[in-house]
Amino acid sequence: MYSLSDYGRMIDDRLRTDAYARALCQAVKPGAVVLDLGTGTGILALLACRFGARKVYAIESDDAIQVAREIAAANGYAGRIEFIQNMSTQVTLPERAEVIISDLHGVLPLFSHHLPSIMDARTRFLAPGGVLIPQRSTLWAAVVEAPALYSRHMAPWDDNGYGLDMQAARRMVANTWRKGRVLPEQLLLAPQPWAVLDYATLESPHVPATTITWAAPRAGTAHGLCLWFDATLGDGIHFSNSPEAPELIYGSAFFPWPRPVALAAGDTVSVTLQARLVGEDYIWCWDSSILNQGVPGRINAGFRQSTFFGAPLSPSRLRKRASDYVPTLTNEGHVDRLILELMNGGASLGAIARQVSARFPDRFPAWEDALGQVGMLSEKYGV
Repeated sequence: MYSLSDYGRMIDDRLRTDAYARALCQAVKPGAVVLDLGTGTGILALLACRFGARKVYAIESDDAIQVAREIAAANGYAGRIEFIQNMSTQVTLPERAEVIISDLHGVLPLFSHHLPSIMDARTRFLAPGGVLIPQRSTLWAAVVEAPALYSRHMAPWDDNGYGLDMQAARRMVANTWRKGRVLPEQLLLAPQPWAVLDYATLESPHVPATTITWAAPRAGTAHGLCLWFDATLGDGIHFSNSPEAPELIYGSAFFPWPRPVALAAGDTVSVTLQARLVGEDYIWCWDSSILNQGVPGRINAGFRQSTFFGAPLSPSRLRKRASDYVPTLTNEGHVDRLILELMNGGASLGAIARQVSARFPDRFPAWEDALGQVGMLSEKYGV
């Protein structure tokens, strides 16, 4: 979840916000219906009204939507914007929208359920001939020489100053990526497009394995990959978090190699990239091969990396995810089960809390002690 300061920084990124404003101005016709996915504090919904929208449906799961309501009222748009606090995939609208606008991604468009939300909204909410903003994103990759960025990522596990072996953590960190700014002169091998996300035709949140190959034009030390996106919002309206563009709030993504690799002019670098949405997040894989002068069999280095190996998981947690594991409820599980059962019986939260306290007096000596747990489950599952 974002803080209000985070939303403020997004608005203050004028390259980003101005591009969205221009795209809205281009797409919104007088009397149009607009859907704003992930409205946050509501600036895009307000701009849609300013540009002539008759009705804006502004969807946001975060409590920032309460601030958006106040801002809409302060600007005279409360009667034209319907704020809906929920996930868009759980929402039904009374009409279709001529324009759907969203900025749900993080450093890259492959972020949580951004793509499934877009695909669902396009199918259920977009009117025939309607406009999606953005229209598409092109993902780029380059091999970079970025010693300072690499050091921030890996150095704490190489030399902690206390003579301790931290390699177990280093192996995991080498399988994670991080936000980081790369300068144009650090692009050791030229950027190449990796994937194009056309939001009008996209049918899957996954990006299949795609191999990119470079021939090194000069010698240098490669530290990993940098990924970024170019966004097309409308006709002639673009922005990018490329190292060669002005810095945006998104930053870019740095995927390290386990160790720096010295490249000579003429060496061949091949990287196979893929990303699959699993649960709430993406599993990234980047397999790299560096051939001496491009000669098959003369391998200078080879790495197989995945964020699957970047998260520490205890054996007990892994065991509980196994298909043959037979679980039993903990005491806390019995508490939650009772609360959920009582929530389905027409009782108030206070009445539920009293029954939970009576059933589990050691856990909740007073009914007020149970009310927090009851309220949390009500917020998550209640309607």
